[in-house]
Amino acid sequence: MNETTDFPRGFLWGAATSAYQVEGEPLADGAGPSIWHRFAHTPGRTHGGETGDVACEQYRRYPEDIRLMRELGLNAYRFSIAWGRVLPQGTGAVNARGVAHYDRLVDALLEAGLTPSVTLYHWDLPAALDDRGGWLNPDVAEWFGEYAALMYRTLGDRVALWATLNEPWVVMDGGYLNGGLAPGHRNVFEAPIVAHNLLRAHAAGVEAFRASGATGAVGLVVNLEPKYPATQEPADLAATARADAYMNRYFLDPVFYGRYPEELAEIFGEAWPEWPAAELERIRQPVDFVGVNYYTRAVVVDDAAALPLRAGRVRQPRHAYTEMDWEVYPPGLEDTLRWVRDRYGEVPLYVTENGAAFYDPPTAEGDVVEDPLRVAYLREHLRAVRRALAAGVDVRGYFAWSLLDNYEWSHGYSKRFGIVHVDFETQRRTVKRSARFYAAVIASGGAALG
Repeated sequence: MNETTDFPRGFLWGAATSAYQVEGEPLADGAGPSIWHRFAHTPGRTHGGETGDVACEQYRRYPEDIRLMRELGLNAYRFSIAWGRVLPQGTGAVNARGVAHYDRLVDALLEAGLTPSVTLYHWDLPAALDDRGGWLNPDVAEWFGEYAALMYRTLGDRVALWATLNEPWVVMDGGYLNGGLAPGHRNVFEAPIVAHNLLRAHAAGVEAFRASGATGAVGLVVNLEPKYPATQEPADLAATARADAYMNRYFLDPVFYGRYPEELAEIFGEAWPEWPAAELERIRQPVDFVGVNYYTRAVVVDDAAALPLRAGRVRQPRHAYTEMDWEVYPPGLEDTLRWVRDRYGEVPLYVTENGAAFYDPPTAEGDVVEDPLRVAYLREHLRAVRRALAAGVDVRGYFAWSLLDNYEWSHGYSKRFGIVHVDFETQRRTVKRSARFYAAVIASGGAALG
């Protein structure tokens, strides 16, 4: 550790995006449609009917965005590959033009001195696979393994960090239980099957990585939200344990321990299946790192009406909230990083997403967009990372979410998370004050945090 900054040498200072949120042109150059292309084009599913057809046009504009990253002093970029760009049917015939795009992107990042961090699955399942059952089909694990092997063969000599899945909990909860995200199902019996198949796919992706001879590291990215009981009453403590099992332990306990949290059987009731021991053992593949996406916390109260968890959230009236109505709670990031270390051991960690949606004007005036709330958010959360490092947690990098204002899923373009402003009418990029602040933190090795 450097005594003056408290961030280790070699620490990755990055920003993150995902394919459907920034690339645009989702059907370009022979790509197959994804479940998000289909979902966004279904009336009533997204804010204002907005889609990712244009997004930030990064599919064509990535050289401009890489120049921006260099200007800010980033040394890493986390992005995802659109599965349907490289395998339009999800399996089988390879789309050479789609593969070539990511080939060029990785080379351009390396030439600019940026470490590529690749996420294989960030929610955009090929629609052709959804037509075959998608994440409900047990064959999906092998479909994913085939896709992962293709990308390792193509990019494995140049990519340092590979994440199999991004936030599988959100895929399960938003896509299959609550229906607000693609593919838009609402079925409590489907949710556990989807979660199990996501974990089986993750395992297949890890196996393919080990077999490929690729250099670098492979891991899993999960969204974690620490749960704090509203009171010490037994009912609230039990509700907090259920909420923690459902969101935080659901996808990590099987990977590290080969078992699901016991609370899940209670939560899902008759919808909870018995899982074959051999499948749980296969899921327990050693990973090289865990990516932690952190945005907020939950203060939990027992609530019989909040099914299936029977756990509600208590709003904190004196605290700031983002445009997503998420409480700003920086101590929760330190707590989360410590919790992963304490529960799962000395696994290397990356903060793969952390950021906030605050209001910014649609059109920027001048050369910098002032966003003081986002500056404060970044400062306090980076200080939380520094405290976790001081406590001995092996944190190796931080990726701000997001590099660019982008397509925020069912919220369309109504929520801006970027440290770089995007005028969606003109595609003009304007650096925000938060990006300048982050650049100063990077240039000082963390000393600018104070």
